[in-house]
Amino acid sequence: MRIKNNIAGINTSRNQGIVHHKMGKSLEKLSSGYRIVRAGDDAAGLAISEGMRAQIAGLNQSIRNVDDGVGMVNTGEGALQEVHSMLHRLETLAIESANGTYNDEARATVEEEKDAILEEIDRICKNTNFNEIPLFETEIPQGVIIEPPQPSDEVRFQIGPSENETMDVTRYYMGTKALKLDQMKFGTSKDANEAIDTLAQAVQAVTVVRSTFGAAQNHLDCTHNNLSITAENMQAAESRIRDADIEKEFTEFTSQNIISQATISMQSQANAIPQSVLSLLADL
Repeated sequence: MRIKNNIAGINTSRNQGIVHHKMGKSLEKLSSGYRIVRAGDDAAGLAISEGMRAQIAGLNQSIRNVDDGVGMVNTGEGALQEVHSMLHRLETLAIESANGTYNDEARATVEEEKDAILEEIDRICKNTNFNEIPLFETEIPQGVIIEPPQPSDEVRFQIGPSENETMDVTRYYMGTKALKLDQMKFGTSKDANEAIDTLAQAVQAVTVVRSTFGAAQNHLDCTHNNLSITAENMQAAESRIRDADIEKEFTEFTSQNIISQATISMQSQANAIPQSVLSLLADL
């Protein structure tokens, strides 16, 4: 027997410290929900997980970008839908004014309505914007002759987390000048007849632009679906690396808790061994 160093007590204390450390790590994982709380838990797994998190964040932002793009395209297409309706009304007025049964006063009334519609077309094209970004260019440089539909420039959407994942949507010159409606007259039967062809060309030009917006929307919808699926799968993969298996961790904690209670009991027994020396000394 030795009383100078209680080796059994030291050994029990060391094991108890190890058990308490493991219990603490299990509690960290159970309370946080993560298997990797710090780099020391799994350095390689942490590096992979952080890379995935960056990619997931990029995918989620790209989804929001696509949603903004859809909103922008829908705004432009909705405005042109109304322009189409007004062009059809102008066609009706042109055909009406071309009829030989109309006198000058009747045609003057038709002309007045025509001017009001053209003014509204210009107002819509000038003021249609998304987040203060004009969707149509209305100012044509002096002396420049364009054929509708004439592109002006492009708006670039970032639709993915990498540099090359972009999509360009064309903006067009739009308005009465761009559609060559500003010189149109309904004052005579001849003018009205000529206006019918002009309006047909304008309708076709607006149709082309609306088709461009429709194609862009379909593209963006498909991109949104693909990004959502990719982000979901990437999140699931990251979760398998980073998140804690609660059932496994709780089992581990329970096991360590039982061992901790046993070590506490053994600690008291180890401390009792040196005390047995006192019984020998008492007999002296």
